[in-house]
Amino acid sequence: MTVEEAAENFAAEVARWREVRGMSKKALAQLMGFHPSYVSHMESGRTKPSEDFARRADETLNAGKAIWHLWCEYEAAKVRATAAAAPATPRRTEQPYATGSAVAVEHDTARLDYDGTSYRLTMRRLLRNTGTEPITRYLIRISVDRYPGEPERSNAHYRAHPLTWNELALTAVCRGEAMRWEAKHDRDAFKEVWLLFENDQGRFPLYPGESVWIEYAYTVSEDKWGHWFQRAVRLPTEHLEVELAFPADLDPVVWGTETSMTAEASPLRTAPSRREENGATVFTWSTSEPILHARYRLEWRFRAPARTERESKGVQVDEVRPSEQMRNLGVVQQGAPILSEPARPFDLPAERDAAEGVVESLFASMERIGGVHTFAKGMGIAAPQVGIGRAVAVVQPPEQGAGAIVLLNPRVTEAASESDEQYEGCLSFFDVRGLVPRPLRITVETTALDGSTVTTVYERGLARLVQHEIDHLEGNVYTARMRPGVDPISVDQYRQTGRAWAYES
Repeated sequence: MTVEEAAENFAAEVARWREVRGMSKKALAQLMGFHPSYVSHMESGRTKPSEDFARRADETLNAGKAIWHLWCEYEAAKVRATAAAAPATPRRTEQPYATGSAVAVEHDTARLDYDGTSYRLTMRRLLRNTGTEPITRYLIRISVDRYPGEPERSNAHYRAHPLTWNELALTAVCRGEAMRWEAKHDRDAFKEVWLLFENDQGRFPLYPGESVWIEYAYTVSEDKWGHWFQRAVRLPTEHLEVELAFPADLDPVVWGTETSMTAEASPLRTAPSRREENGATVFTWSTSEPILHARYRLEWRFRAPARTERESKGVQVDEVRPSEQMRNLGVVQQGAPILSEPARPFDLPAERDAAEGVVESLFASMERIGGVHTFAKGMGIAAPQVGIGRAVAVVQPPEQGAGAIVLLNPRVTEAASESDEQYEGCLSFFDVRGLVPRPLRITVETTALDGSTVTTVYERGLARLVQHEIDHLEGNVYTARMRPGVDPISVDQYRQTGRAWAYES
């Protein structure tokens, strides 16, 4: 591998993880402490990879060392080139399509069909050449992440089971003519492909002022596709539409978020519509004049377990385990390194926008989780549990109408000597419950968005909920606090689901 190829692979991996996280270049640069244009220069190849950038990008994007490994490959390629005393090869600045060309998208429609075993994505775009030169090729990206929030698990999964061109079965058509294609980047879970306006019968460039529909499609097996689909607006677009079609007997539900260059993730401004179509439930969402560089992310879950080959033969199949249900809802599961690492505090008020964005993500996760499970004792979730290594958690008290508690950079400063033991559950290993001793009263310092310090005293059940989440931010789970010789019990043995913790009056 040449130095230039290694640099391109590094840049492509950064772009892949940034898109997986639904983050703009500007937002990533700010979180990493770089100038807003730095990430753009890095991804375009105008700036060469650096060790500091690689470390920070891998940490900020929670890429499970994938970005760092490609930095190491880049360094190794430089060493080989130096040892061979090869003259430096100037990088060819690659224009997206052709000098003097520009592309606009008049209509963009994506339809994702799931048949119970694989996903088939069909993209239809009405392209318009707004430049002065013919366009002869069009760049597309294929990016997947089976385990959002668990990058090391995803990376290991794709190393063992990479996306292959055979399984993708990529097809492309323009004006009824098949289009040739060429691979630009070929990574385990990320591909960039040039669709060419030509085939064996001839060429059919897109000339200035002309518009043309292109359609391309590819297939990914369900074991390589997570429960999310994201559309990034890379070109000026007049209308964007997404359809998701799932077997109706899976009882699917869909929700979504949007981000832009100037805003962190927030709920879609309009809800997806729903209709029944030939045994499938189809969700449709659309928007006009989407902001350039905006990203729209749709997520889903199935409230009924998928039909398997054993079911089709009449064999009884176990229900989905609670831990797998939480995994499907985007909760990082026990064993992921991020759960054992201290979360990085926010520098407030400088990082106010970033903090608010993570809090929004936590509230969105709580809403999804609350739709499938009742939390009579209250509920909490910490940023590492959704794959974000920052020091913030949200706690929802069990009392009806009680407001949620946001814990930014929390720290227990005082704990009462009086304690009790109660059973706790954790979304990151929800198959069991553990008997955990906790102080009956704690004093907690947090940071407000304006940078001021806030001190709050919590008692009894609320103290337990808050300390459980602070433990997560310190890289611990409740089993670390259980008495020696006491083990968690299975949720089937637990008899207090749906009941509040009991305290003496």
